[in-house]
Amino acid sequence: MALITKISTKKIKLDLKGQLSWGKASNMDRLEHVLVKLETPHHQAITEAPARPSIYGETPQSIKAIIKNQLAPKLIGLNINNDKKIQEALASIANNQAAKAALDIAVHIIRAKEQKQSLLEYMKAKQSHIRVSYILGINEANIMIEEALKIYEQGVSVFKIKIGRDLKKDKTIIENLKYAFDNDVILYADANQMLEPKTAARTLEQFAKLGISYIEEPLEIEKIKQRAKLKTEQIIPIIADDSCFSLKDLERELDFDTFDILNIKPARSGYSHSKMFLDRAHKAGKGIMIGSQASASLGTYHSAILAADSRVSHPSELSFPLKLKAKSDYKYKNGVLAVKDLKQAHFKNF
Repeated sequence: MALITKISTKKIKLDLKGQLSWGKASNMDRLEHVLVKLETPHHQAITEAPARPSIYGETPQSIKAIIKNQLAPKLIGLNINNDKKIQEALASIANNQAAKAALDIAVHIIRAKEQKQSLLEYMKAKQSHIRVSYILGINEANIMIEEALKIYEQGVSVFKIKIGRDLKKDKTIIENLKYAFDNDVILYADANQMLEPKTAARTLEQFAKLGISYIEEPLEIEKIKQRAKLKTEQIIPIIADDSCFSLKDLERELDFDTFDILNIKPARSGYSHSKMFLDRAHKAGKGIMIGSQASASLGTYHSAILAADSRVSHPSELSFPLKLKAKSDYKYKNGVLAVKDLKQAHFKNF
């Protein structure tokens, strides 16, 4: 019987090559994440919990505290294969998505080791290559285009463009990107709930003419009737992200039919809930992509494992390591990441 014997955390800081900006006022120039280590007598697993105060309300300090003071005491002593008890322990604490997701992924990693399987085998990942996307944060047009050209040279050909602060400027940037790449790239936009309901349809029509393939969270989550109506107009396929934090959220969005594509983020839903998200969205006939929540190499690796599921139909956010000053271990070619080339980061001092 493999019992959970120890859970520990460590804060890490990683500088970005430049500032990433999104939404009304969110900015980030370095990652301040938490490594989470879960141990049994014979195995250990290390995962990455991204702190996002402006999204989930979690900080590195709060992640470390909730794990040490609340979650670890409930998990230590449980059988690693007793999924019911483990899920009950995680569910006993509200919110704290990244902290709980990191622990959940760690549990799956150790279960795979117990069964003498690779994580890919354990998760039944079938795809050999994953189409990847890269996030272009809000910035000056010349900086965004220069960044996109550099990333394209490194093998990525799908770009998610953060928009919403200045729509006129956004349209100019999209036009310039289309001109720079012709038809060699796929462009889509993430509005982070910044568009106005009265003008959203017209804005989407303009974006469609500019070549935007899909739009993520165009309207505020609370405006569910307006979001449902916008989706019925079928101007551009709509991606659900912030509107689907939980399984209850997903069921609500499916009931109102507000989206076409679901962005599943293992960094906030772990593997257990992410697989449920995947099953439910696929059954409902929705497209699926995997997001990394600005994860570094380790978090990107764990997201890529899920992205290799055969039901993932759209480009997944697996190129964020290219934004880090530290050299990336990931190699992209012709717009894809080869699953056989996935490398897991190792930490000698943790």
